[in-house]
Parts: sequence; structure tokens; C-alpha cells
Amino acid sequence: MRFWNLLFLLCALAVSAAAQDWIRTGTGLGVEKVRLAVPDFKASTQDGQNPALLQAFNDTLWNDLDNAGIFEMVSKSFYPLGQVGNPPDVRFESWSAPPPNASMLAFGNLGAANGNVTVQGWLYDVRNTSSPQVLGKQYQDKATPDAVRVIAHRFADEIIFRLGGGIQGIAETKIFFVSARGGHKEIWEMDYDGANQHQLTHQGTISLSPRPSPDGSRLAFSSLTRGGWEILMFSLELNRLLNFPRFGGTNLSPAWNPDGTKLAFSSSRTGDSEIYVADASGANLKRMTAFKGPDVSPTYNRKTGAQIAWVSGRTGLPQIFTMEADGTNEQRLTDQGYAVSPSWHPNGQFLAFSWMRKYGPGEPGSNDLYLMDLASKQWVQLTHDGGRNDFPSWSPDGRHIVFQSSRSGSEQIWTMLADGTNQKQLTFSGSNTQPNWSWK
Repeated sequence: MRFWNLLFLLCALAVSAAAQDWIRTGTGLGVEKVRLAVPDFKASTQDGQNPALLQAFNDTLWNDLDNAGIFEMVSKSFYPLGQVGNPPDVRFESWSAPPPNASMLAFGNLGAANGNVTVQGWLYDVRNTSSPQVLGKQYQDKATPDAVRVIAHRFADEIIFRLGGGIQGIAETKIFFVSARGGHKEIWEMDYDGANQHQLTHQGTISLSPRPSPDGSRLAFSSLTRGGWEILMFSLELNRLLNFPRFGGTNLSPAWNPDGTKLAFSSSRTGDSEIYVADASGANLKRMTAFKGPDVSPTYNRKTGAQIAWVSGRTGLPQIFTMEADGTNEQRLTDQGYAVSPSWHPNGQFLAFSWMRKYGPGEPGSNDLYLMDLASKQWVQLTHDGGRNDFPSWSPDGRHIVFQSSRSGSEQIWTMLADGTNQKQLTFSGSNTQPNWSWK
């Protein structure tokens, strides 16, 4: 009996390792990590604002690069003595040899003067002493912590782009979510790392499912109005609601297609909740599903826009289905349990979703996040024994997932790398749910 238990365990571990391989390869996390050293930037002026600005900049730059998932960050305890603020300060052999044993070095200086700040940053290949410079940038802005945070984000994204296979970094992206911290469920926005959390809508009721448009100009969401649940449209440029048609019935969970010309959503306007697609203006409404049982939570193939995944209750418990964008070729992806909240990876290869695989009285199952390869139908579990995990949403680079989890005792927003590692909590105040990452 012990032999068969051991054999089963070894097989399970082998399957898990293989799954991790296709996840990491498909999301760009499978490449060999670059060993990167990032000493604190050096003050270049004597201004009294420098200490606070340097702390904001250095903390942000380190966190951005550490969160990227493609670097092995060299511990600062291994760094050689002396500050590195300009190219002449770099002693190549001190950085490329043990204990730092770095391949790349990001360094620079920051100085405030007359209410403005100037930041100079370089990226060096310390193993190429004849031509070490990979990147050299200079930034100028107002001398405020918020401004230097933005500069750090931009410099980090430059480094990630050059060392991460030409994929744009996410340090300047935004996450939209629902928060009840003000007494009503409203739509909020924050930076990708949880900073700068602020309220967008002021409906004074219940608003759900924030979905930013691909160009970042608008936000579609569901809200309980006097006429019932409606799809509302908010201008992120004008900071106000825009006119959008009322469809009747209960209208929920909007989703944009990749070019921003179409909006899919669930509507009960004909009695049963079905998936509909309309133009971005709300015109040319078309029903896509027609089956008894609720059809909700559509999401477009982020790469092609040619398919829609959604949740259907036609077989009893909710399961995830896909269809072509014109409503043809319906296929069922999950075959058991309780599967909800599909989110399509930017490369069109994977689908993340929340799944309670064992469901019913006495079942030990819990809501965890899973990843499915759509070509092979292979799946792997990303979260384990950490409360209820739901509403995954992909970062634009496809290397990160934001989601809601109750693991801390209340519903909060978390992020992790696409393989389930490096899980971090972003929100702490009130109840925060249903996150959605900006497209860029």
C-alpha cells in the first residue's frame, strides 16, 4: 500500500512539474533569471528634500524590479563598499565577482533644486567592460515623492523591456477594483503595486465589475440604479459618467474586445440571463447565447478577439465554456465542481479562473485559482488553502495575476506571478473585491 501511495505521489509531482514548465514557458517566466544589482541612488545636490525623495525612488525602483519575476535580485548585503552614482564610480570586478556575482548593475543619482528634481540612471553589463552601457536615461519633474515614484516606474520599465525579451513592463499600469471602505461599493483605482488608492465613482449604491477599455480612456461597470442593474460608462479622462443605453433587465459583467470596438455583457432583458454583444457605444445589440440557465461573466480572447469565454449554468452548477465571437462553436472547458470568473491571458494561450473542484455538502473543496492551457486542456492549481480566491485578472505583460482573496480574514486584493509564486497583498482597509488590470 505504501508503494502505491509513494508511486502516486511521485506521479503527481511529475505532472505538477510539467505543468509548471508550460506555465513558465508560456508566460515568459521560464527564461534564466538575470542576476541584477541595484544599489541605492546617490544624492547629486545638497537640497534638504533629497533624503525623502531618494527613499521614495529607491524603494519603488527595487520593488518594481523585484516584482518583475525575471530577475534574481542581488542582496544588498553582498554589495561592495562605496556609493555608485555615476559611471566612473563603477568598479566592474567588485560587482561581477563573488559575493555579488552580478550580471547587470542599475545605478544612478538624484538631486533636487529649486523645486524640481533630476534623476540620472544607467544599466551596465558588468561582465562587458569594453562596452558596458545597456541603458542611460535622464528624467526631470517636480520634486515630490509622487513624481519620483513615477520616474522610478519608468526607469524600471526601461530595464524590464531591455532585459525581459522586449515585453513592456507594468510599473505604470493601473488596477481597478470594488471597495466598500466608504460605506458603499464603489469603483476605485490604484497603481499596480497598491499605491495611490483612490475612489472613482460616487454612485451611492452598489457598483461592480470595473472593466477599463483597451485604450485606457473609459471604464465600463455594472451598477444598481433606480431602473435596476445597468451597464454604465465612466470617462477616465473627464472623470464623469458618459451616456450609455439602458437595456432593461439585469445587466452585469461587461467585457471589452481587444480593439475596444465591442462590449460583451450578461443581460436578462429577455427573461433568462444570456450573453450579449454591442458596439462600444451600446448600439447594434446582439444576443450570443440561447440556453436555459444563467450565462454570465464573458471575457474576450485578449490576443485575437475571436473567441469569448463565459460561465454558464445550463448543466446545473456553473461551468466555463468558450465560443467564437459570433456565438458559434460552443465548447465546455470544465467538467466538474463550481467554476467561475474566467480571465483570458494576453497571449490567448491560457485561461485563469476560480474553481471549487469538489462541491457539495461535506466536500472539503475551496475556491482556488487555476490555469488552463486551452490547446491541451491541461490545468494547474495556483492557490492552495488560502481562503476563497476569485476574480483573477491578467497584467498586460502576462506574467502577473491580480485577484481577490479572503485568506487574511476579509476580502482583499492580492497579486502573484503567473505560476502562483510571490503572492502579495495590496489592499488592507475595508472590503476590496473584483480587481481588473488595465490593458497597458
